[in-house]
Formats: sequence, C-alpha cells, structure tokens
Amino acid sequence: MDQPKVMRLAPRVDLDTPLCQAGRLILMHAGEDLDREGIRRTPERFANAYRFLLDGYEMTVQDAIGEGVFEAEGQGDLVAVRGIEFYSLCEHHVLPFWGQAEIRYYPDGKILGLSKFPRLVDIFARRLQVQERLTHQVAQAVMDAVQARAVHVRIVAQHLCMMMRGVEKQLSDTLTEVTLGIEQLNSFQQARLLQPHP
Repeated sequence: MDQPKVMRLAPRVDLDTPLCQAGRLILMHAGEDLDREGIRRTPERFANAYRFLLDGYEMTVQDAIGEGVFEAEGQGDLVAVRGIEFYSLCEHHVLPFWGQAEIRYYPDGKILGLSKFPRLVDIFARRLQVQERLTHQVAQAVMDAVQARAVHVRIVAQHLCMMMRGVEKQLSDTLTEVTLGIEQLNSFQQARLLQPHP
C-alpha cells in the first residue's frame, strides 16, 4: 500500500548549486564578508531553506490524499476543518505570508480523511503564491478529491510584502474566500456553508 509523501527537511545541498550561488550573490550585494564565521554556511542554509519552502512543486494532490478518501453514508452533513496554519512565499517579492485556512464542504457519498486537509493546504502553500490562487487551488482540490456537493475555503493571512516594505501596515490582514457548487444546496445549507466561525 502506497503511503502518502510527507514533507520533511531538505537534505544538505552541494555548495555549487544555483541556489547556493544565489545566496552568495545576495550576501555579496549586501556587502557581507563571505568568510565571516556567522555567514560562512549561510548560502547552504539559504538553499536548504528555499528547497523546503518550495517543495510543494514536487508534490501532487494524490501524494497528499493517498488512500484517504472514504465512502460515507448518504450525502452527509457539513464538514468543517478550521485553524489550518500555513506559511507561503509571495510570488511578487519572495517574502513570506502566513495565516490560517478553513475548509467547509458538504459530502456527496465520499469524505476525506481529516489529516489530508492540512496536507492539501501545504502542497499549494509551499510554492510561490498569491493568496487568491492558493484559496482557489485548495477549494478545487477538495472538490475534485471527493466530488463534494459544495466546498467553501476561507483564508486569512498576513503578508510581509505589506508589513515590512511598501505601505508598511503591520496590522493588516487579507481575507480570501472561494465557494464551489453552492447552487447544489438549499438556502439553509448555503448559510451554514458560508457562515464565518466565531
């Protein structure tokens, strides 16, 4: 039985890789001494960090789900998985953004194992991203995985590209929501799917 891949720390990299060279160039541009004790291994650490932060490119939805789709009796009631923390990198400035995702769906005969939701979020978060696309990719992945009647994904995140540069608004956050299949639901179910949690 195939086990789903788990994300783990990237192995140490060869110092001549392009990522290490990029790390060296950044340090040189900053005027750092590449032989200084605290800096000597920074290009290697830089490369390892970015390999880890971007390993979502090497993962697929099937890697995350594995055999985690199960039969459910009937259509089923609302399922909500909240507080899924994530970290990602903005594709415009390669600066971090982070937050929490909430996934709600109405099953239609199939359900997804609860541990698979954070895995799905991580696969898409560990890429160069924009929050809007991340939200849509997670929603579509859940819809495709279980053929749900409806899916709603809500992400609230803070972006360093707005906090430590540019407009420098440290208290700002960004909310994105994507809803798929809501026309399949009655008005009561629609309200439950869309209501924000306390």
